[in-house]
Amino acid sequence: MQSLNQTASIVSKKPSFYFAGICGTAMASVAVALKNQGYSVSGSDANIYPPMSDFLASHGIEPLPGYYEKNLRTQKPDWVVIGNALSRGNPEVEYILQERLAYTSLPSLIKNYFIRGKRPLVVCGTHGKTTTSSLLAWVFEHNGLNPSYLIGGIPPNLGQGARFTDSPWFIIEGDEYDTAFFDKRSKFIHYCPEVALLNNLEFDHADIFENLAAIKKTFRHLIQIVPSNGLVLYNGEDENLLEVMRDIRFCPVRRFGFGTQNDYQATHILHENGGSSFELQGATYTLPMAGDFNVRNALGVAACALHCGLTPAQIQSAFLTFKGIRRRMELFGVKSGVTLIDDFGHHPSAISQTIAALRQRYPNRRIWAAFEPRSNTTRRNVFQRELAEALGLSDGVAISAIAREDQLAPDERLDVAELVRQIRESRQIPAAHFSEVPGIVEWLCQELKPDDVVCIFSNGKFGGILPLLLEAL
Repeated sequence: MQSLNQTASIVSKKPSFYFAGICGTAMASVAVALKNQGYSVSGSDANIYPPMSDFLASHGIEPLPGYYEKNLRTQKPDWVVIGNALSRGNPEVEYILQERLAYTSLPSLIKNYFIRGKRPLVVCGTHGKTTTSSLLAWVFEHNGLNPSYLIGGIPPNLGQGARFTDSPWFIIEGDEYDTAFFDKRSKFIHYCPEVALLNNLEFDHADIFENLAAIKKTFRHLIQIVPSNGLVLYNGEDENLLEVMRDIRFCPVRRFGFGTQNDYQATHILHENGGSSFELQGATYTLPMAGDFNVRNALGVAACALHCGLTPAQIQSAFLTFKGIRRRMELFGVKSGVTLIDDFGHHPSAISQTIAALRQRYPNRRIWAAFEPRSNTTRRNVFQRELAEALGLSDGVAISAIAREDQLAPDERLDVAELVRQIRESRQIPAAHFSEVPGIVEWLCQELKPDDVVCIFSNGKFGGILPLLLEAL
């Protein structure tokens, strides 16, 4: 891999960039941000679908469908940014290596090209990274600080997931997933954190982490690069983070949470009218979001913003105007009295928290869940029991076939039939699994009543179930 350290020469030449895997959320966001700065940008992907395909098209970028050598021969880019979903055997990867083309990972590009010399605020954790980093970026933007940011989603307040400015502040979502097939370190290791904001830590990404201990290890690696004039802000009620934070000596640390042991303690938490409020250090903060997990996300944001010099009034003003994040408890539509919610949740803890928040937002209404086992962890049987417990918190469950099932050995796969059986027996609620999305739509239409709420849980497109269900209703 060629180095990106010759930043001055790169800038002077205005190089062209080709993104292999351009429809990834972060890849698309950076591609658009570069194009907005006048760079030539192109790319390819095997999975081109909304919202990222629409986002790219709205900025004049039309992804090439599929991965082919001819794409690179035609485009002749100065740099190829290789997405972390691509591996050896991919036709474009093989061509890049054979022809010795200049290539890099997205995190390395961001670090060497955009973060150097900035004050990075890195938001990490198994859950809540996108919402927290979006809210933090909006607090800074709303108050005229014009931050650079990179977020794994499209916040309505900001209009895009990435922007690079002359501001000293750089707010970035720090993912623990690996960087690329040629760099197996976690992405967040590249982001040079001045402040590391740690929401939580659980087992996830079973395709690259052997166990929870491996995830704890990579979080400790992150903490080891926080400077002595920086700060680690962490959820003081997360047992795994408490273990990770033991014996940290070279950087300041502060805890946030609901208990008295925390440096930033939220009190008087209320949930009403679809929103939340809490008190922190004598100031009251109100959010247009429901759920204890959103209060904790906002508490971490408030603590970080206070540390960076913003006032409670500035933070509260931004909170009141925050519009949420796409695919995080997002209202998709209402038809025949049934409310459809789109949610990115795919980890059992995230599903549990979302269902709890929906019960706060929609009290006295039935909450249904439709779940697609699509992530590299939930396709496996590592969360067989936990998924049954999480989905069983709803009033009815429909489960699709496992995505890319043929890529897993039978003894590795989530047992969907057993999952349904566990839910039925333990919770005594309607539950069923289907090989095709139309079967889910038909079953739900038979079961649903006016005032019901259906939450679609998937980190993919789930066969276009939302528009199909809306039309069928």
